[in-house]
Amino acid sequence: MRVALSHACTIHVPQLTRSAQLCLSRSAVVIGLVALAPGASAAATVDQLQYLLDRPSEPIFFIKNSDKGNKQVFFDVPQEYLTERQQKLPQPVINRFGEEAGAERIQVRKINLPDLSEPGRLDRRAQFSLFLPEHRKLAGRLIQIFMGMRTLDDFLSAAVYARSHLNPYMFVYAYSVALLHRDDTRNAHLPPLAELFPEKYVNGDLFARAREEANTVINPEQRVPLVIPKDYTASDLEDEHKVAYFREDLGINLHHWHWHLVYPFDAPREIVDKDRRGELFYYMHQQVLARYNMERFSNGMQRTKRLLNLREPIPEGYFPKLDSLVSSRVWPARTANTKLSDIARESDQIQFDLQDIERWRDRIYEAIHTGAVVDANGGRVPLTENEGVNILGNIIESSILSPNRALYGDMHNFGHIAIAFSHDPDNRHLESFGVMGDSTTAMRDPVFYRWHAFVDDIFQEHKRTLPPYTQQQLDFPGVRVKNLEVRTAGAGNPNQLFTFWQQNDMDLSRGLDFTPRGSIFARFTHLQHRPFTYRFTVENNLPGQREGYVRIFMAPKFDERGAPMQFRDQRVFMVELDKFPINLSQRSQNVERRSTMSSVTIPFERTFRNLDANRPQGGAQLEQFNFCGCGWPQHMLIPKGTAQGLPVQLFVMITDYSKDRVDQPLDGMCNDAASYCGVRGQRYPDRRPMGFPFDRNGRQGVDSLRSFLTGNMFVQDVLVKFQDKIEAPAGRNVTAFRG
Repeated sequence: MRVALSHACTIHVPQLTRSAQLCLSRSAVVIGLVALAPGASAAATVDQLQYLLDRPSEPIFFIKNSDKGNKQVFFDVPQEYLTERQQKLPQPVINRFGEEAGAERIQVRKINLPDLSEPGRLDRRAQFSLFLPEHRKLAGRLIQIFMGMRTLDDFLSAAVYARSHLNPYMFVYAYSVALLHRDDTRNAHLPPLAELFPEKYVNGDLFARAREEANTVINPEQRVPLVIPKDYTASDLEDEHKVAYFREDLGINLHHWHWHLVYPFDAPREIVDKDRRGELFYYMHQQVLARYNMERFSNGMQRTKRLLNLREPIPEGYFPKLDSLVSSRVWPARTANTKLSDIARESDQIQFDLQDIERWRDRIYEAIHTGAVVDANGGRVPLTENEGVNILGNIIESSILSPNRALYGDMHNFGHIAIAFSHDPDNRHLESFGVMGDSTTAMRDPVFYRWHAFVDDIFQEHKRTLPPYTQQQLDFPGVRVKNLEVRTAGAGNPNQLFTFWQQNDMDLSRGLDFTPRGSIFARFTHLQHRPFTYRFTVENNLPGQREGYVRIFMAPKFDERGAPMQFRDQRVFMVELDKFPINLSQRSQNVERRSTMSSVTIPFERTFRNLDANRPQGGAQLEQFNFCGCGWPQHMLIPKGTAQGLPVQLFVMITDYSKDRVDQPLDGMCNDAASYCGVRGQRYPDRRPMGFPFDRNGRQGVDSLRSFLTGNMFVQDVLVKFQDKIEAPAGRNVTAFRG
């Protein structure tokens, strides 16, 4: 039997001779496989599927590195799967990286491909936005196709073809959603999107430096990290730049991207229809806004102003300094005092008036104040205490779960679009959307928080119609919290938290096409805090063993004027820090909990780690190792604070776990950040409303946090002190770190 290697050479199997190996090393594309050589893959595996996420803009047949260069793989691609241009090449495509073929050869089986003409309507060099109805329709169709592939072999074959012919941004999104939701790819791990498309996270001039470094220094071990300036999008002449470290943080933006992978709003219903999905849309974004406002207070700024009037100029400008490696375009800026306009962009198949957004807003407010929404059949769906916020979340974001898209429209997404196209609303300048048009980049823009402050206030309007919690609903009879303190590692006095700057490196090599192989690191500066421990004493005055649920929150003690915060305002500034069950088996017991165990965060290593290194081969260990990128970054758990110490109030509450528990298996589940992300394939692991007990106004007579307390609660004043210095990561060789 013979294998034809493009037009370069012919070899015999089953034995690969030295001449054949040399031929393989010169030929990057393998076509017309007749029989498998020893060591070639007979059936697709999850690992092989993951290789498709490496250098997503590069031709599929190029030899790829896995395990960060320690192993090499290449694909046997049917000729029909190549693009028209590739099929017309007069000679084999030469591997420009000079790598030799490694041990693993992956045969891509030819199948009767599904119809990809619909997702193929999006140009390969176009930007991709889930906020655009046409784009999300195309992506939803592609997700449906991927989910419908019966076997891993078929899935691999369809994905290889799609990767070669479809828009890379759309492919990676739809493919990632499918990997997360198919039963047979549950062991798949997704590399951080910053590795796949670094242009969405780092300033554009970095790539010229990266190519120069890669071409100049062939040995990856000798390459020095490329430093990303901390202040590259603006200077402090722009007041909003004071909180750019938050808006442009890689971990925060990766969280937002991954959350929308787990909770897409337009895909097959079995993917979208997750437990309390609409409520989690509300809560996750409400928590982002609360955290952002604490950062603003840390920098002497006022709280975020809602974007109420769509007709007024937007004073905040934003110049992202990002370049697209796929479309070879610069992300457009929005100048200060830009006015929003009606949108009419035929090329993007979208046209709407600002009045449409205002009309949908008014209808949603009407539903809140009448206590019910109108479904597609004209029936009334009540906005109950337990289900109302979930229904509103699906309406406001306009997921496919909305009971009446025709009536309530697409308010949240079209707000993003109106802002994203504000620089070119009718496409006369042929400009694409700004960063607000992409969930990957939207959180970089100051106006994102103004828009979501408006969106959050709609949810709060509904919450204000609900009856306040009574003391009986809040209390846990017989359980009392007697004290509370936090201890920071290395600090002498309790109740002080410390933040500082830290530098870390991110490998860009997965996303840098057509450069010599091997790691290329970008060095970025981010906020960090010293680890700390919560300590409190609990009394259980009733006999028998009981279970409690600990809820820990933090909020600023004073408003931007320096006045003590009133409960009605402070409750929406409450940031959830942790939530966990405890056994109350003794009359009095001391409880300690490390900050690194937070139920809202994932560890720094989970956000930025090398996902290929030391990865188990299977079983329970692989389940634990699995990448779960949805979660707030641990390094941003607490706000920056001030040099003198930002006064905050730390709140702890213990509720009755028998009323909170959701009976379901969690072993092996990716649930580190369950508070913000839920649990994969399971119900949300808390029966209480998200944000409880601060999701509603206080009862009669409550005007401060202390007047809100019941016996199962405790509040402690804490200072968050910022140390303006840059440190290398703990345990890292500083000399090597400095390059």
